Amino acid sequence: MAEERLQKILARAGLGSRRACEDFIRAGRVTVNGRVAQLGEKADPGRDDIRLDGQHVQPAEEKVYIALYKPRFVLSATESADGRKTVRDLVAVPQRVFPVGRLDLESEGLMLLTNDGELANRLTHPRYGHEKEYRVLVARRPDARQLEALRRGVVLEDGTRTRPADVRVERFHGKGAWLRFVLTEGKKRQIREMCRLVGLPIVRLVRVRIGTLRLGGLKPGEWRHLTAEELEALRRGVSPQKTQRRKNKRPHRS
Repeated sequence: MAEERLQKILARAGLGSRRACEDFIRAGRVTVNGRVAQLGEKADPGRDDIRLDGQHVQPAEEKVYIALYKPRFVLSATESADGRKTVRDLVAVPQRVFPVGRLDLESEGLMLLTNDGELANRLTHPRYGHEKEYRVLVARRPDARQLEALRRGVVLEDGTRTRPADVRVERFHGKGAWLRFVLTEGKKRQIREMCRLVGLPIVRLVRVRIGTLRLGGLKPGEWRHLTAEELEALRRGVSPQKTQRRKNKRPHRS
């Protein structure tokens, strides 16, 4: 086999997105033929001994694509240092899968789990600008000024400004309101920070869409494999036909 960049080899082996694999290399966790690898280095997976944390990198597994409804208080991770439940604990498949993007501990909704590092890279890299849609219950009814600030972009505490967002009121709920957010970026706890800075405490936050993939009828803790049409739509950025969405497999519950 020809030499390839290490992060591409690791991603194709299902160890994470390409960006996550770059972080593994930067942290000194990857070795090639017994030597600590450097970012930008190339290797031949058919000839070189490539290891992550001392474990030999196995050839790529069969690709798996799973839609999961992450419940609140479940970690968006594959392992936990303190024994808390993770999204990997909810999905009963033999392949090593990892979440594409994150939801914070108190948030819930759609997550994509896969071992396809190339697709994960396309869905999470900022330059591709894939949309993510959320339904957000806030404790107060927003006024025009607050909505305009959220749509225009908010300066976070680190000095960065969020990109313009599509934010609208779906319906009022008691003294609060359900808002619909559509973002093209994914900063840490972004919606929570945006709402906090404009004075709108969040009661509940649910992700309902990643690119063309929708949460649909999944309930907390349920998961299903993506259909061929959904996978093709994710890759192309084109929504599948409604008739195809009806063919989704029945969900599983953990």
